[in-house]
Amino acid sequence: MSSARKSLSDSGSTPVPNAHKFRFGLVVSQWNEDITGLLAKGAYDTLLQYGAREESIHRIDVPGTFELPMGARLLNARTKLDAIICIGCVIKGETAHNEYINQAVANGLVQFSLMSGIPSIFGVLTPNNIEQARDRAGGKHGNKGVEAAVTAIHMAHIKQGSRDSGTHIGFGKNAGI
Repeated sequence: MSSARKSLSDSGSTPVPNAHKFRFGLVVSQWNEDITGLLAKGAYDTLLQYGAREESIHRIDVPGTFELPMGARLLNARTKLDAIICIGCVIKGETAHNEYINQAVANGLVQFSLMSGIPSIFGVLTPNNIEQARDRAGGKHGNKGVEAAVTAIHMAHIKQGSRDSGTHIGFGKNAGI
């Protein structure tokens, strides 16, 4: 999605729905905090821009990106949420650690989403170097946190719509999709 556009913060021609009636979680990795702080601010400000109330945005900080799935689970256990945005940054190093971390986090967030029914948004940067991270955390390519927040708003609306219409997302004889 973002590779086709220069700025990650451009939501394109699709209108962003109002977020006033939804509750959002924000799980933020403290590792690479100079980057994740900017991503989290972009996500938070975007939620407010589209109508989310401050008291409806709940945040938890976790030590690193690897802990994002558990952070999402813990935050969800504390309060009823409509979508959770997970923010992290894993910069490629001299070893393949980034591949293992990124794959584990992506799988963990998918599993959490499917098991809980709460959309869990992968707002994790996976850059090759710190310059690429800065470019995507408010630099020349926008802010990935903005994109994650817009995705969370859309998913909360989709989830609400399936609840309201009786349509079920998933598998089985009553599945709408």
